Amino acid sequence: MSFSHRNSKGNTYFLHSKNVTLKGGRKQNIYYFAKVAGVGAQNELPEGYKVIESSRTGLPILKKK
Repeated sequence: MSFSHRNSKGNTYFLHSKNVTLKGGRKQNIYYFAKVAGVGAQNELPEGYKVIESSRTGLPILKKK
């Protein structure tokens, strides 16, 4: 089961991760939320992170503790 978060507006979002190559060639793992669980969906919240919600849009965001 994928990690999910229900925001204050009642929408459910699923956590995903992806390895990307940044300009300059450095590789980094990014996390993002999507409405549908797909390829790259994570089963749990990464250690050292917490979920906060954007006050303007209600979208969930990962933040380091």
